[in-house]
Amino acid sequence: MSDNSPILLWFRRDLRLSDHPALREASHSGRPVIPVFLHDEVVEAQGACPKWRLGLGVGALADALGAKGSRLILRRGGALATLRALVAETGAGAVWWTRAYDPDALTRDKAVKAGLKEDGLDARSFEGHLMHEPFAVETKQGGFYKVYTPFRRAVAQRSVATPVSTPGRILAPDAWPRSDRLEDWELGAAMNRGAEIVGQYVNVGEQAAQGRLAAFIAHRIDGYGEARDLPAVEGTSRLSENLTYGEISVRTCWHAGVRALEEGKRGAETFLKELIWRDFAYHLVYHTPHITASNWREDWDRFPWNEDERRAEVKAWKRGRTGIPFVDAAMREMYVTGTMHNRARMIAASYLTKHLLTHWRVGLKWFENCLIDWDPASNALGWQWSAGSGPDATPYFRVFNPVTQLDRFDKERAYVTRWIAEGQRNPPKEALQYFDAIPRSWNMSPDDAYPEPVVSPQEGRQRALEVYGNRDF
Repeated sequence: MSDNSPILLWFRRDLRLSDHPALREASHSGRPVIPVFLHDEVVEAQGACPKWRLGLGVGALADALGAKGSRLILRRGGALATLRALVAETGAGAVWWTRAYDPDALTRDKAVKAGLKEDGLDARSFEGHLMHEPFAVETKQGGFYKVYTPFRRAVAQRSVATPVSTPGRILAPDAWPRSDRLEDWELGAAMNRGAEIVGQYVNVGEQAAQGRLAAFIAHRIDGYGEARDLPAVEGTSRLSENLTYGEISVRTCWHAGVRALEEGKRGAETFLKELIWRDFAYHLVYHTPHITASNWREDWDRFPWNEDERRAEVKAWKRGRTGIPFVDAAMREMYVTGTMHNRARMIAASYLTKHLLTHWRVGLKWFENCLIDWDPASNALGWQWSAGSGPDATPYFRVFNPVTQLDRFDKERAYVTRWIAEGQRNPPKEALQYFDAIPRSWNMSPDDAYPEPVVSPQEGRQRALEVYGNRDF
């Protein structure tokens, strides 16, 4: 291949133009660049809500590239075969992409790199999804970190690379290859009528992500340390949605947080710790990929969790009808907005795994289907932390009381009022939207009576402690 052959730039979870090392190097190479997004085996396996939201992000990226005089070529099929076909059509001499670290993506990427190299192509992966590459952070003994605090201390001694600038120009090829139409992929098909509701709460694309970060730094980061625990308050950054699809880079968020810390904004340190937690999740997924599908601690394989999703208790949990207001409000918030407050996620996960003694995989799969900010590493680590089976997890004997948690973090019941319509004379819009988003087959109405608890906090705690007390599991 000549040095002037095109570079296929394969976008995945990096749907942005700024702080994109692979794009920057490609655009500075002097060679034509052909941006590509594939509906491949990894995309096909995603749940309803993440796949739909991914489609919105791909559309926004296509618009951004178009404004630069470039295009986003869309193709559907297995990654290796589809990239080989594009190479044959375009005469490309290189395929570049941003690294991913979850097991499904790694399996795909290793096969792609090996196959393309066999073809004599420059197949290259770049940094950009994390602040610190998981294979570059080691303990003094040369292993990986299994506990967050030592990991945080280790990376705190390292600098985070300055975000690279957006290319001023992306050289186009002499001729563009054929592209699929995004709408023909029907990425939102499984959302059914829920897409219309959740679509009112999304924040799509790089420009929107940058605006969200700027607003958070300007108005909310100072009180982030306290406000982030209050589900009725807009106290978080809400950047998880955009970080999931790479519409903003974590390095951009980090440096914004550092500037806020230098300006004396109190919550900035907590914000920076949360960004490190995201890196830690990928550090663990990279080194122990089984964390996404099985217990990280093998002794938990003997724990008698129930995995029957047909149980009435599990159906009630999924539908926000457990009779526990904090849990039900959390599940309904997710169904309407595609997101869930972090404190509420912890309570909902704890209730399922401990009060209902249900396997964390049941909850993990449901979140994977319902969250617009679903992230394979953070979702796995969060569920295993809540269940007690993961690294650095909450102690098995710590069973959160969802009633006292509500008293502490939602004293005025503003969060519950916003999301649970039953029993209210004039329910707010958000509470009513839940009934427009759910499947009609659930046969639920805001006029229904609010249910009694399927398992009371006291009963669930006692039952859990009795099982946990048997350390032979």
